[in-house]
Parts: sequence; C-alpha cells; structure tokens
Amino acid sequence: MKILVTGGAGFIGSHVVRRFVNTYPQYTIHNLDKLTYAGNLANLKDVEDAPNYKFIKGDINDKEFLLSLFREEQYDGVIHLAAESHVDRSISGPDAFIQTNVVGTCNLLGAALDIWKNSMTGKRFYHVSTDEVFGSLGAEGKFSETTKYDPRSPYSASKASSDHMVRAYSHTYGMPVVISNCSNNYGSHHFPEKLIPLIINNIKHKKPLPVYGKGENIRDWLWVEDHARAIDVIFHQGVSGETYCVGGNNEWKNIDVVKLICKLMDEKLGRNAGESEQLITYVTDRPGHDARYAIDATKLKTELGWEPTQPFDLLLSKTIDWYLQNEKWLNEVTSGDYMKYYENQYNR
Repeated sequence: MKILVTGGAGFIGSHVVRRFVNTYPQYTIHNLDKLTYAGNLANLKDVEDAPNYKFIKGDINDKEFLLSLFREEQYDGVIHLAAESHVDRSISGPDAFIQTNVVGTCNLLGAALDIWKNSMTGKRFYHVSTDEVFGSLGAEGKFSETTKYDPRSPYSASKASSDHMVRAYSHTYGMPVVISNCSNNYGSHHFPEKLIPLIINNIKHKKPLPVYGKGENIRDWLWVEDHARAIDVIFHQGVSGETYCVGGNNEWKNIDVVKLICKLMDEKLGRNAGESEQLITYVTDRPGHDARYAIDATKLKTELGWEPTQPFDLLLSKTIDWYLQNEKWLNEVTSGDYMKYYENQYNR
C-alpha cells in the first residue's frame, strides 16, 4: 500500500507516521505537512532515512497541488490528521480553522475521489477528528458514536463540518471512509501551548502555571501512542462508513492534572514537596469553556479489540521524563513567535 498521512510532522501525526513506517516496512508512507508552528520534522528524526518513508512539504489548502500529487502518486489510503487544533487560537482567529479544517478536508476528499472514482476497491480515507464536536457533558454520561453533534467553539465547529463532509462523500460517492473521534491526547513531541507540556515547561523554568477559571473542567486523557495504535487498528480493520470513539477511560479535572505534574516534577527535579504548586495562577476562563468531555470506547474494544494500556500516572511520569531529557527540542519550539503568542494569551 501507498499511504498519505497529512499533518504527519505534528504531535499525533508524527506518532502515527513512526508506527506505520516501523510496523509496515512493505508499505510506502508519505508525510504531507505544511510545517506551521506545530509541525516539526525533528519529531521524526528516527525514521527520516527509512526506505519506505518520504516527506512532502505542502498545503492541503492548495487544491491544484493536491490533485497533481494524488494523480502522480496514486495513493491507496489517506490518514488525515492535518488540522488547526488549538481552541484558544480558534477564538482569536477562526478563519484559519475554517480554511484548513473544512476547505482543506474537502480538497483532500476531492483529490482522492479524482483517482479512486473508477474503482474504490482496496482504498480507504481515514479522517481523524475530536470529541469536541459533541459539545459539553454534565456530571454524568459519556460521548459515543451515537451522540448528537453540538460543537461550541470555532475549532470544534470546523471539525464537525469536516466530519459531515467526509460522511457526505461516503454516502454520495461511495467513498470508503472511516472516522474516529478522540479525547485529549498527551505524550512526547506535544507543542507546549497545550496544558500538559505547557505546565511541564513552566515548572522547569519556575514560571507561573496558568489555569483557566477554577481548573474544574474535566477531560478524558488518552496517551498518544495508544491513539496511534487505535488509528492503526481502525485503518486496517474498521468497517467502511463507520465511526469509532477513542478514549482513555481516564477523566481528570484540569487542576488535579496540574497538581499531579507539580508533584512529579518536584520529585524529578529534587525540589521541595509543594514548591511547584505555589506557581499555580488562576486566569480568566476561556469563553464558552466546555465543562466535561468523556469517551465511551466500548465499540472500539468489542469490535476491534483495542483498549488503553498503562495507568495515567505512570504514562504521565514517562511523558515528563521525555520533556526533561529533550531540552533542545523544547527550547527550539518555545522560542520566537510562540513566546509572543504565549504572552498575549495568558498575560491578561
């Protein structure tokens, strides 16, 4: 098979590329990435010279480029991860989210249809989405594949729109598609605008730890390598036209995640117990901040045999170790424009 992974230099994408390159040497894996602030080829240093791997710099918003690429390479499969994904950025600048997440997805669907229209046999378009399309939960219940869509932010609305377009191509053109909606990911190579790597980096430098509101928003945390394994299983075994929810069965209040990171970091850095907690700083809550996300991944477990692996505290400790051991990577991604954004976002 020849598979195109979009957004393969990003956080989740790089883990997916690495897994497919290493697990399936008989496949050809092409990584298409625009290399925005969140795309970093250093994430894939360990596979960049693999004989079955190729990087292509390109933009899914460039329709003619995509058509030309698909016609030349004749891909058998697409794993679509390229997206603008940070809710805060979508609030301050929604246009980029509509362009990339909606229009870009439509461009990919059109390019795939262009080369598959005469025969869909052996083809697959896999669209990776988010649990945020389902809106916000109360104290009870979990999202599942039958949950109605209720997006609350420009980011989640753009992802919901792209989900609908993928399904429309399935129903209208018979395109063999699968969709997955995942909960919050954590692990190595995560750009530090998101909660866990942001807190790790700030503790390291003894900077304030910004927590929205009272930190009581609840998220279901999924280890990124478990997610990559789920994507592997769904790509190969998922039923065309079906959706699969991927979650960690691991709900935590944001403030409790922050405090656990503080505890672990104090131990690893040889600081006094409780020292890092003193850095916690409560900031004005995000507009329209969803209260709780939680995923019911029963379908994925019962039908395809996937489930999360090790406990959160163990994997979080492993994640922290990676950031502490990869200071050069962290310093490079937290310099320049990112710092300007950080100052604008949290100093308010």
